[in-house]
Amino acid sequence: MMRKIIKIDEDKCDGCGVCVEACHEGAIGLRQGKAVLLRDDYCDGLGDCLPVCPTEAITFEEREALPYDEAAVQEHMRARQAPLPCGCPGGHTRLLSQEEFAASAPAGDTRAVPSELRQWPVQIKLAPVNAAFFAGADLLIAADCAAYAHGNFHAAFMRGRVTLIGCPKLDATDYREKLADIFRAHAIQSVTVARMSVPCCAGLEQSVRGALRDSGRRVPRSCAVLSTEGAVLEQQAGKL
Repeated sequence: MMRKIIKIDEDKCDGCGVCVEACHEGAIGLRQGKAVLLRDDYCDGLGDCLPVCPTEAITFEEREALPYDEAAVQEHMRARQAPLPCGCPGGHTRLLSQEEFAASAPAGDTRAVPSELRQWPVQIKLAPVNAAFFAGADLLIAADCAAYAHGNFHAAFMRGRVTLIGCPKLDATDYREKLADIFRAHAIQSVTVARMSVPCCAGLEQSVRGALRDSGRRVPRSCAVLSTEGAVLEQQAGKL
């Protein structure tokens, strides 16, 4: 059928990903660092993505396209937020708040230090690629051991960031593909890696580097290498 639908100018698109977050139907994604219309039938033709595009790369066009399929969109959005097949509640996404922590602390306990964790889940393997908390996030990707080694880890590394953790030695998986999907799907603002100085932990940093290259995104990044005593041995900043 002939209908109004969005058109994305690849030459103008800078891959910022803002349109991906603005599209409530999940019709837009990032491929090779550029925004693309994933499926015609996911686009309702209302254009919530148009006003947020900083480079004016999105316009309307009238062309032959599949009709908007609301049922397919709803199923697509449900799938994006679905828990793991095992049904484990640990895979359910949610935002966390310091108010929730305060409410759970024993009355009169002045020693309680608020957590800086902003979301759940935190394991790289459990976090859904399309979780809403990734939108525009400053991302911390940390080795499991880092928080135990560094006494002030929450304040020094987690504050203001969405946190993901993993162990490249113990997890029987390569994080690179999943992290690349996260970078493609969201307008990540920065990436900080916190890893231990032990050789096997370098795999975490390598996965992040590879994921950034695979995604085609240019994101400010930094890496902190911690000793087993918790000292910051090395801190590097760069951009891929």
